[in-house]
Amino acid sequence: MKRRLLSVFAAGLLSAAGFEPLNLWPVALAALAVMIHALAQAETRKAALLTGYVFGLGHFIAGNSWIAGAFRYQEEMPVWLGWIAVVALAFYIAIYPALATGLAWKLSGERRKGAGFVLLLAAAWIITEWLRARVFTGYAWNPLAVIAVEAAPATRWVGSYGLSGLILLVAGGLWLAAHRQWKRALPLILVPLALTGAGYAAQINADMKRLNVSERKAYTSGILARIVQPNIAQQDKYRPDYERENFLKLATLSGNAGPQPRLLLWPEAAVPDFIGEPDEEAARARRRIATLLGPDDIVLTGADTLFSESKQVGPVIEKRWIGAANSVFALDAKGAILGRYDKAHLVPYGEYLPMRPFLSLIGLSRLVPGDLDFWPGPGPRTLDLGKDRHGRSRPRVGLQICYEIIFSGEVVDPDQRPDFIFNPSNDAWFGSWGPPQHLAQARLRAIEEGLPVIRSTPTGISAIIDADGRVLKRLPYRQPGYLESMVPAAMAPTLFSRFGNFLSLGLAFFLGLAGIALNRRLR
Repeated sequence: MKRRLLSVFAAGLLSAAGFEPLNLWPVALAALAVMIHALAQAETRKAALLTGYVFGLGHFIAGNSWIAGAFRYQEEMPVWLGWIAVVALAFYIAIYPALATGLAWKLSGERRKGAGFVLLLAAAWIITEWLRARVFTGYAWNPLAVIAVEAAPATRWVGSYGLSGLILLVAGGLWLAAHRQWKRALPLILVPLALTGAGYAAQINADMKRLNVSERKAYTSGILARIVQPNIAQQDKYRPDYERENFLKLATLSGNAGPQPRLLLWPEAAVPDFIGEPDEEAARARRRIATLLGPDDIVLTGADTLFSESKQVGPVIEKRWIGAANSVFALDAKGAILGRYDKAHLVPYGEYLPMRPFLSLIGLSRLVPGDLDFWPGPGPRTLDLGKDRHGRSRPRVGLQICYEIIFSGEVVDPDQRPDFIFNPSNDAWFGSWGPPQHLAQARLRAIEEGLPVIRSTPTGISAIIDADGRVLKRLPYRQPGYLESMVPAAMAPTLFSRFGNFLSLGLAFFLGLAGIALNRRLR
């Protein structure tokens, strides 16, 4: 038993090699097949639960190892605590693959050697990945689907969690093939491949239709965007003496206004000024930004919003700050605020501190410097930027700040579909492994929703992603620069954009019924 669990733990570690930046998806499939083999040999429910749990420990320790690097940027936290945080997080979220293996083992009864067993495991995996993204605010980082982002057109029909289930089918098919059960293995492998092929066929058909109209109309929205990546390191972001150099980098990379209206896109928390405040200092900061804009240019920039309360103390009204929001502001050439979006899906321990009095007392403050917790916004919103001086409509922009983009089915306001999604992020504390994983998950959102996604980060990877999930342009990690391009055109609403994760859960229900029916027939 111990030897089996050690092999499962090693398989879990290796399975994370399927994610970026290694992208060794064959290794991940083989590792999943090892886990399935161990689960099939489990003789008790406890052994089945342990199989999934130990696999999950290895999988999440390796996949989330980039989190340890974030602790280098908070003076009140020792660096070694980062690795404790990685392991502690893995001990929690390994519960979800354990639930998947335990459920599949229980529902399979004595039939744990064939295709029905694999179908049940795939169904359970879809459900538990969906739960992982929702329970206790959710932690959706790196669903299995990310290892197949290059072959992910089917996510328009089944969603990312559904694609994770299809990956389990392929891994189960490989396990059966290794035991020479070819007739049972082939359908498990061929059905996901057929869905992928159908997705690509639909994508090629759409591309061919676009070729029948002008290229500009087919592939672009008519919006000229300039994405800025200043390469400002995390340790420099909050230095008071660095503010001038920070703004100079943003200004230089923003370039000069031209005859065509531009949309300047700056990263999350790009400016330290509280530009939303109703005072002269905030107005001066907005005017400074506005000097970089042409008459019809717009800038979308990350900045914090402060919330206060006033209290009468004798004859004096005292004002104190009680909270903040991680925001994106839209500013025009006059320095006027056209709109604001507040981040809704906040990072525990990064943007707010649960049990603040106790954890602060023992030195576990937030990873982001500051004493105020961030408050969540209302959820996905589309900013309508109105019309320019000539009466032309400006773009409708969907906003998702930083890791909000990883939550499948939760990134677009269904009542106001945007022209594209802007995903400003601060990946400066994600190390070298976090940014490419973040980019891959943004690509899945583009495919699911049929919308372009544009990312602007201080240190990379900034990118322009079309509605098919293809990265058209990117700026490498740790390289200052800018991208200037027409924003790709949106597609018609996809099946997933209409029904969301009901499709993923529907697939899980279908696979579960098929697995139970197949096992009963064989019995």
